[in-house]
This record gives sequence, structure tokens and C-alpha cells, in this order.
Amino acid sequence: MRSLLFLWLLVLLVMPLTVHAQTSANDEAAIELLEALDVDSFPAKGEAIEAIVASDHERARYWLQSLLDGRLQRADDGRFVVVLDNTGRDWPVEDALTGEALGEMSRRDLDRISINNALRNQLRSAIAVVDLYSPDLELRRASAERLLGEVDAELAEPLEALIAEEGDRRVSRRLAQALAIHRLEQGEVEAVAELQGSLHPRVRVALARAASGAFDSRAVTGDDPVVADAAQAALVSIEQNLRLNRMAETLYFGLSLGSVLVLAAIGLAITFGVMGVINMAHGELIMLGAYTTWMMQQLLPGQPGLALVLSVPAGFLVAALAGIAIERGVIQFLKGRPLETLLATFGISLILQQLVRTVISPQNRTVVSPEWMSGSIAINDALSLTLNRMVVIAFALAVFAALLLIMRRTRLGLEVRAVTQNRAMARSMGIRATRVDILTFALGSGVAGLAGVALSQLTNVGPNLGQSYIIDSFMVVVFGGVGNLWGTLVAGLSLGVINQILEPWAGAVLAKIIVLVFIILFIQKRPRGLFPQKGRAAEG
Repeated sequence: MRSLLFLWLLVLLVMPLTVHAQTSANDEAAIELLEALDVDSFPAKGEAIEAIVASDHERARYWLQSLLDGRLQRADDGRFVVVLDNTGRDWPVEDALTGEALGEMSRRDLDRISINNALRNQLRSAIAVVDLYSPDLELRRASAERLLGEVDAELAEPLEALIAEEGDRRVSRRLAQALAIHRLEQGEVEAVAELQGSLHPRVRVALARAASGAFDSRAVTGDDPVVADAAQAALVSIEQNLRLNRMAETLYFGLSLGSVLVLAAIGLAITFGVMGVINMAHGELIMLGAYTTWMMQQLLPGQPGLALVLSVPAGFLVAALAGIAIERGVIQFLKGRPLETLLATFGISLILQQLVRTVISPQNRTVVSPEWMSGSIAINDALSLTLNRMVVIAFALAVFAALLLIMRRTRLGLEVRAVTQNRAMARSMGIRATRVDILTFALGSGVAGLAGVALSQLTNVGPNLGQSYIIDSFMVVVFGGVGNLWGTLVAGLSLGVINQILEPWAGAVLAKIIVLVFIILFIQKRPRGLFPQKGRAAEG
């Protein structure tokens, strides 16, 4: 028993000495790695970088990144430190070996380890290789992305092993493409098959260079016609695929623009169909909805998502109340006089614009998009769908579906359809047309406010925001058919796509002129639009 107790005491005494010796050995090895960087010879520094990568030290990446950033320096007392902030006379530093904060040091007491452009390129590749072993998937993906076009003969062999071991398909595909680009530069025609169909810009650059025979100095064969022909064929296939993706992107942007036009025009279609009123202040109701979103963000700072959600009912309510005020204050006295109504509502639009300039500011305001509406979904290397436009499209369809339910499933919708088709007959059946006018104008104005909420996520908010959409809204209403919801949806999406197709080669102004001429010619053939109204009033 005594011998066993003595043995345990001996182990407890020896263990700290062993751990200390092991720690000291690790520190000495790390110091040797860093000291190899502090030499005058750049080739020797390159070898030291390779040694750091091969060391598999836990702080290897940190050293390499600090060296690349110019923050790895050596103090006068011989210690290696990393500068945390290089502004001012005294810089805060930490120990490069342990990460321990060492306070501040004068920049005169520090000597930076210099590197040249060749070493910078080597460091970027080395950091990418180190990141490939990281458990963080996003870090590995970013690293594989950086290696495209940067692989040399020394990296080729370890990359092959990494491709076989990598579990993420996206990372392994990028590494395979990076390796294929290197092999293509060496004149291997088999590498073209790996790059076939890729839409990544660096892959296209590599194939273009191969097709023209413009290999760099690493190439073994410079002008192999087999490689050039294969690369050219791959490029032709990729260009066709790129055109298809550009068409898909144009369609997506056109649908997003069209969804905004639908939101902007659908309220106008309702009021114009029921009351026959040409409301030139409709654009300013859109503007009020956008400013409501901005105001909600001022009331809820730091919470753009909650502010946007609350802006939907708030924007509808503000615009609806403004619409009721316009209808009760002006329009009810001008029924049956379309020219006077047009001039009066145009004057109201100018008043609302000036009111916003006076009360808020003539300057544009920026509405912050919430995190769940930021960024994009990458379909492939050439096509990304922005989330904010996707949400706007979904929002427009949701508003359209809600309006369709209101018109088809509620008493208000039934009365609106009755008044739209034949106002006199609706009155004779006991429908209070004045009440219907008020509620319809409020509904149409509220939807305009919702359009402003959506627009605030796509553009800046300003006093002239609504003026950019009022003419387009009228074109949508006329093209789709006055008072018809389905016509407004089809016309809005169609005009949005047509505008987006024409703008790249005709310009924004000429594109609108072409669309306007098209609508004029179309109205000559179908005066009531795509989906004409039904009823005796419409026929008359």
C-alpha cells in the first residue's frame, strides 16, 4: 500500500514537468517557424511560409493572415507580436505565440516583416489551403473559390487528396475545377471535360486563354490545336448557357418590376372602374405608403424587420385615410366631370408633394431592408435571385389574391361589381352607391399605400416617388381593361417584362416610348383592353 502511494506521488510530481517540457518544445518549434520569416531573402521567406503550412500549428493561419496584412512584426526585445491597430503613435499588440495582450508599444520599437508581391500571392494560396482543412463549411467554400486559377504544381497533389476526402459537393466541385484549370494550363485536353458547362468567370477566362493559345509561363505546351479546339467548343456551349441565364435574369427583374406596377395600378383600376375618376394623386398615395415605412423604422430603430411588418397595415391605413379625405373633400363634388376631377387631383398631388418636402425633407430617405430580405439565392455562377425582389413579387401576388377574395367573397365586393357594371341599376336595387364609392376609394388608396411599402425595399423614398409610376399605372389599367383585376395582373407583369427586355438596347426613355406606342396601337384594335368590362354600362 505504501509503495502504491509512493508511485502516485511520483507521477503527480513528474507530470507537471513533462507538460512543461512539452509546452516549451512547442513554443520553441513555433519560434523557429516565425524566426525563419525574419530574414532578408524572399525565397527563404517563401520556404518558411511552406513550413508554417506544413506544421499544422493551431495559430498557423493567424500568422499567415497577419503577415499578409503587415501586422506580424518583431519587437526590439526579440518577441514576435501582432499589431491590433496601427493608427496613432503607440500601437496595441498581442503575443504572436499565445495571443496574450501585451499593451501598447511604440512603432519605433517594432520592425515589420516585409514581403513582396510574389509572397503575397503565395500567402493567399497558403491561407486558402489551410482553410480547406477547417471544420467551418463556409470557410472551406470561400477557400475553394479563391483557389480557382491559383493552383500550381505544388498544390495539385494535395488537392487531389482533398477532393476525395471532402464531403461537401460544392467544395469538391470547386476544387476539381481549380485543379482542371491548372491541368488545362499544362495542355491537358482532358481538363476541358471537367470545365465543360461551368459558368464561373475564372473558368471562362481559362478556357478563352486556352482557345487562343495564350497560356502563361507554367504551360508545357503552348499552342496545341486539339486543346484549343476543345476549349473553343466548350466556350461556345457556355455562351449559349449564359444567354439563357441572362434571359432568366431579365425575366426575373421584369416580373419584379411588373409586380410593383400591379400593386401601383390595381388600386387605380378599382377606383377608375367603379367611379370613373382619373386620380392623378394616386402616385402620392404610393409615396405616403413608402414614407410610412420610413417613419416606422424611425419609431423602431434597430428593428427593420418588425418595422416592415408593421408598415403593411400602417401604410394601408394612412393611404386609405388620405384617400377618403380626397374623395370626401374634392371628388364627390366633381362626379361626372372627368376633366375637372383630373385637374383637381393633379393639384392635390402637388400639394402632397410640397407638404412632404416641408414637413419631412426634400431629400430622399433610405429604408433599411431587414436581414431576411438581404442577399440573394445563387442558382448558379451566372444567375442570382435577390431576396428583396422575390419578397416583393410574393407580396404583390398575396395582395392580388386578397383583393380577389374581397371582390368575390364579400358583400363589399358584390356591391362594387354591381356599381361597376351598372350604377343606376345598383341604386335601384338598394345599394348605397355613395358608401360604395367611399369604401372603394379607401380600398384602392390603401393598396397604393401597400405599393409604397413594397417600393421602399427597392428604391429610395422621396417626394417624387409616386410620379415615376403614375403614368405606368394608367397604362396598365388601360391595357388590362378598366376595373378588371386579372387584366391588371396580366398587363402589369407583361409591361414589366417588356420594359426590362427593351431597356438594355433602347434605353429607359425610348423603351417607355415604344411601350406607349404599342399600347396606343393595341387600344385602336381593342378599345376596352385585354379583359373588357361586362354589363350594360360598359357596353354603353
